[in-house]
Amino acid sequence: MLLATGVAGGVLFATTGPAANQAHAASVVQTWSDEFDGAAGSAPNSAKWTLETGGSGNGNHELQYYTNSTGNAALDGNGHLVVTARKNSDSGLQCWNGTCQYTSARLNTARAFTQAYGRFEARIKVPRGQGVWPAFWMLGDNLGSAGWPNSGEIDVMENVGKEPGTVHGTIHGPGYSGAGGIGAAYTLPGGKAFADDFHVFAVDWSPTAITWSVDGQTYETRTPSDVNGNKWVYDHPFFVILNLAVGGDWPGSPDSGTSFPQTMTVDYVRVSAADTSQPTARTGAIKGIGGMCLDVAGASSADGTPVQLHGCNGADAQKWTVGSDGTVRALGKCLDVLAASTENGAAVQLYSCNGTKAQQWTLTSAGDLTNTGADKCLDAKDSSSADGTRLQIWTCGGTANQKWTLG
Repeated sequence: MLLATGVAGGVLFATTGPAANQAHAASVVQTWSDEFDGAAGSAPNSAKWTLETGGSGNGNHELQYYTNSTGNAALDGNGHLVVTARKNSDSGLQCWNGTCQYTSARLNTARAFTQAYGRFEARIKVPRGQGVWPAFWMLGDNLGSAGWPNSGEIDVMENVGKEPGTVHGTIHGPGYSGAGGIGAAYTLPGGKAFADDFHVFAVDWSPTAITWSVDGQTYETRTPSDVNGNKWVYDHPFFVILNLAVGGDWPGSPDSGTSFPQTMTVDYVRVSAADTSQPTARTGAIKGIGGMCLDVAGASSADGTPVQLHGCNGADAQKWTVGSDGTVRALGKCLDVLAASTENGAAVQLYSCNGTKAQQWTLTSAGDLTNTGADKCLDAKDSSSADGTRLQIWTCGGTANQKWTLG
């Protein structure tokens, strides 16, 4: 949304049913919200939102001037924020292309609230008509120092008026920004339009994935493997933005069929995160066959150090943290499958944490430590319990050399 976005990627993901993001299914706590309670005509809560102003076009040749007036952003007295785009009557308002044709509003939480990871959702009724462009999105809190797109952008929902039944979810980062952003679209069934009713737009964001949903229906997931070798920049806090643009390179300008004013009505914005008051990570020795401990060879923290069985000795090389993010860590690095292999016999090593599926593990109640990227179990080679036995992944068979307990 900061620069020209387009429908990059062009991929339409099939709806797969209610969102089942594990991070959100776990114990969560609401960390920030605005329910927009207040008197009709009052301004948005200034302790939560900053109203941006100006008519620069925002890199997209947009046609509106953003104001801090309640004529463009105000509560309706019924628990809603109403963002209104109007035809401009003030000849003193200058935009990039001359006297501004429209006014509207753009609000952000940059000064009040930022967060890395969690669930970000809003219930919104969008406007309708050619040339209108409502959005609910996020930018990295290091925008001022890193610049865009290096700071990252997560577009939770964008709608362009010429596509009344479709919304888009997109990420922008270095090497995949603007028209090269990576995203997908969700279309309502039965020819319905998003402007006809409220809908809930959300992302569930973890260190290893971002998942988009509409009304609980998941339609897109992006991981570090999707950015084509470019940097995954979704590892730091972001702030929230709501805006209603008019015109621009993607939606095009309003036409004779577009009526004004147009409104984007927001019922709520809510953010949640893993409940840190609950035990979200467990640390201790991981014991396998023969009561031997999972051990980093030579207690080395170098990338590529083999992981083995060793007699339990309480050393840091045997202290593992099974995290709520799916990683298993020791000595500040992650349990990793060599070269992200999914083949039987692939070696397991210690490696810098990088968010890939090769470092995602699930310790089941049955004692299987499963690499979710390969769908295979951590396995002691040759069913040995000898000191120095190297570890690998192998098809889960329920055997003793694949059973693990966290002490």
